[in-house]
Amino acid sequence: MPGKISQYFRDKKDDVQDYAGAARGGVFGKFVLIVLAIYLLVTIVLGMFWSSEPDTFSVREHTRTLASQMEREPITGFATTATMIRIAETLLEKPGGYIYNDIFPPGLWLDNMPNWEYGALVQLRDFSRAMRKDISRSQSQSAEDRDLSIAEPQFHFNAGSWAIPSTEAEYRRGIRALKRYLNRLSDPEQADAQFFARADNLSNWLADLETRLGSLSRTLGESIGKASVSDAVSNVSDENPLDEEVGGLSVKTPWTEIDDVFYEARGSAWALLHIFRAVEVDFRKVLRDKNAMASVKQVIIELEGANSSMWSPVVLNGSGFGVLANHSLTMAAYLSRANAAISDMRDLLSRG
Repeated sequence: MPGKISQYFRDKKDDVQDYAGAARGGVFGKFVLIVLAIYLLVTIVLGMFWSSEPDTFSVREHTRTLASQMEREPITGFATTATMIRIAETLLEKPGGYIYNDIFPPGLWLDNMPNWEYGALVQLRDFSRAMRKDISRSQSQSAEDRDLSIAEPQFHFNAGSWAIPSTEAEYRRGIRALKRYLNRLSDPEQADAQFFARADNLSNWLADLETRLGSLSRTLGESIGKASVSDAVSNVSDENPLDEEVGGLSVKTPWTEIDDVFYEARGSAWALLHIFRAVEVDFRKVLRDKNAMASVKQVIIELEGANSSMWSPVVLNGSGFGVLANHSLTMAAYLSRANAAISDMRDLLSRG
């Protein structure tokens, strides 16, 4: 009998231990679920905050402030270089920092802001190349600026690299090179940094910009689908024009990429707005001489419209004449009008 009693108590002890273990496991499971829920909530809130687009800034005010801090005179080229530095720093220092190369949530889950960053980055790359290739050189046989020759390739570094070297580190090296160039440019005791605000230099950059904006406008316009131009050309009849048909395969941006294209265009428009405001300052003399100031103002007005506040939480893609808005077509309209003004600028700048 004593053996049975001891066995009974041993069995009860085992049952209690099993129950306690199960209870601990249940508590641990609930703790894990609570931590996971809090993590998801925090990342969602952070993702919404990080998706906010940076505000526009006053180029003139920023130029005056920076010149005062450096105790320098804002000579020709100061506004443009200072604006390029501010655009690059904004990419790295806005809420969430640089997100394009993130591999962890919430950056990993975001796609609108990374595309916005890429659009702004493309304009930064193009103008840094123009500064290195044309604007800082008096003629084709002149030596290129030593700091701009560093800055331009740094901004062309892989936008999605997160390891060694990281994209942020390479872009910061480009920013430091721009700052050295600005310091030499504004220092009256150093005459080795130049900024030639000539019509031909500006026109060369505008030619590249026309193709950029033309491509963006077309891709935005394809959000609702349109006939392929190549198919339409292939249907041209040399013998009987009455037999021609306009039909063909429809070209349409996939619905999963509509917001990507839209935010890339938004980023491009944001960077270009500030670059053109700086161009208005540094190239003022040549713009007045060529009667091109009205065209610059027109470009700025259209880019300001392209940067208007988004009141919709999603990018709407209604049909061209449908009930719902189509944000892509609205953006395409702004960029197309800006591109038309740029074409007018190039024409005026090319005249003697």
